[in-house]
Amino acid sequence: MFRIFKGLAPSPIKKLASLKHKLTRRKHVFVTSLGVGSAVILLRVLGLLQISELAIFDLFIRLRPLEAPEDRIVIIGIDEKDLATYGFPISDKILAELLQKINADRPRAIGLDLYRDLPVETGHEALNQAFETIPNLIGIELIEMPAAPGVAPPQILADRDKIGFNNFAVDIDSRVRRNLLFAGNSEGEVRRSFALQLATIELEARGLTRELTDNQEVKWGNIVFPKFRPNDGPYIRADDAGYQVLANFRNPRGGFKTVAMRDVMEGKVSPTVFRDRIVLIGQTAFSIKDLHFTPYSSSLFQQPKRQYGVELHANFLSQILTAVLDGRTLIYVWPEAVEWLWILGWSGVGACLCWKLRSPYRSTTMILLIGVGIVGGGYLALLGGWWVPVFPPLLALGGSAVVVMAHLAHLQEELKRSTDFLNSVINTIPDPIYVKNKNHQKIVVNKAYARLVGLPADKIQLRTDYELFSRSEADVFWGQDEQSFHTTWELENEEKLTDFYGKEHWIATKRSLHKDAAGNQFLVAVIRDITERKKSEAALRSRADLDPLTHLPNRKLFEERLTQSLQWADAQNKWVALLFLDLNHFKSINDTLGHLVGDALLQLVAGRLQDCLRASDTVCRLGGDEFTVILPGIPSQADAARVADKILDSIGQDAEVEGHLLRVSTSIGIGLYPVHGRDRETLIQKADGAMYRAKRQYPGGGYEFAEP
Repeated sequence: MFRIFKGLAPSPIKKLASLKHKLTRRKHVFVTSLGVGSAVILLRVLGLLQISELAIFDLFIRLRPLEAPEDRIVIIGIDEKDLATYGFPISDKILAELLQKINADRPRAIGLDLYRDLPVETGHEALNQAFETIPNLIGIELIEMPAAPGVAPPQILADRDKIGFNNFAVDIDSRVRRNLLFAGNSEGEVRRSFALQLATIELEARGLTRELTDNQEVKWGNIVFPKFRPNDGPYIRADDAGYQVLANFRNPRGGFKTVAMRDVMEGKVSPTVFRDRIVLIGQTAFSIKDLHFTPYSSSLFQQPKRQYGVELHANFLSQILTAVLDGRTLIYVWPEAVEWLWILGWSGVGACLCWKLRSPYRSTTMILLIGVGIVGGGYLALLGGWWVPVFPPLLALGGSAVVVMAHLAHLQEELKRSTDFLNSVINTIPDPIYVKNKNHQKIVVNKAYARLVGLPADKIQLRTDYELFSRSEADVFWGQDEQSFHTTWELENEEKLTDFYGKEHWIATKRSLHKDAAGNQFLVAVIRDITERKKSEAALRSRADLDPLTHLPNRKLFEERLTQSLQWADAQNKWVALLFLDLNHFKSINDTLGHLVGDALLQLVAGRLQDCLRASDTVCRLGGDEFTVILPGIPSQADAARVADKILDSIGQDAEVEGHLLRVSTSIGIGLYPVHGRDRETLIQKADGAMYRAKRQYPGGGYEFAEP
């Protein structure tokens, strides 16, 4: 019945019950995954994971493949040798001469990353003239901040709106990872960044103008620069003043072409180096201390390296240009709610995996492999421009795994105590007993069960039913045990069990479910060996169904066999032949020679009938000297006739019985199903009638077919 119901579609009520059962069994998994995931999210919201997440982001940035150098930007660095040659600060005269030399080579724009709020004699007039006449010259200002005073721009450039601020957004670990495009000053004015001003010149020269989307985000063409929010990525309550985007730094090893100021002043730089390019002028002398940490500043084996301010501006400028002109990806982040689901999901994976595997070694291995997958996935995502959380899901994955493994260790200890107790109890019981868990593992077997199976208890516990018994027997045991796991009442079944040595046993097994103190569910099976009872029942059935003299099936069993044969013939569209036999002159032999000779003759005839028939045929003795033969699957009437001839020849041979040489013949009536009858009684009557006709027509033995 269990196998029948198993194939039926469950009703909605059964589905709900099954779901409730599964949820109950896995409540520890759900509670653990939700609890650990929520704890990780809380740590993240409190900002305790921010440094770790930023460090992983920096690592991924440094591991990216080296990009082609940025050909649109050239840096003129003022290094220590230049300071020694031209002094510090650079005089207005020298700076004016430098600007005129660069402008003569027709660059796209010149960015002067040097503060020039005060004159530096001599040559101030020459510098002012350069500020007035060079068309695409952009200077800098430092917007006043709460913690630092501002620096005013050159007034001439400010009047021409050729100024950009050079303020940076610095993270809590003193690194620059954000590109500040717009900011407000103390007068409430919106100011543009140094990099943005230079990028605008380049892009407008290519016919691209800056726009604002409906969400008030900056857009060039189809490229939207997503505005930074306080909780984007790993950031927690970060300062998002102005308009910021996440910076996408270039690797310093393949960054920007840099030339020394002295080489420009001495005419050692080809005019083609600056032509149609954006030229940035800035300090690259260590003594000036214009150095900043970036994602490329960290290294596992070297001291942190900082980048000069002019290099940061080059990176910010390059990010804008390459995103709009080359399709180089920006850095995007998920919404905060999606990141929370991401963390909770991996917490669930860790809990479910460890609950499923239930092995510290396998669980640890799988967690490590998944952890590598998360790290690798985060790196690949960053290559595609997405900053995906890595450290929080790793923490959630490992944390939920540790909690579940600790819980499983506790359950294992409880199980061991339960197993020890069960062993001490069931070994005192003489009946064979085994205890299975829901995975069909035998966790306890007593000595009586070990004797029944023929193997030591420890070896039995290491093997499944399919390794202990034949497949047919194991299917029965597994099915009965599985049915018990899905019921709440006690079940009892009779089954056949073949032990390790090939001896067959009939057993009656009573199965019931039990729980220990830790809530573990077990199947307890108590077995009784009923082999002797089955033998006695078989002997009784044999005496009831067999003729005591010839040991052939009697009339009762004949009727059962004939009914089965006719049912089989209907299902297979086959014929069945029924032969009625009566020995000729048997009464005279019995009367003259005695019952002892008559009985021996009947036994002889029974043996000859069995010898000349197939194993699938049935020979029966109805009583006296009457026999029947059932021939299932007979192909034709001619085949039935050949069998009858064979019987006549076999029985008609001389035989020595109790010292007497006897010859006996038989008369046979043949009925064919379904030709001569469509039911058992009709077929019997037709075959019996045919036998009496054969007796009258062939006194020396013969056969007749039933009349249609």
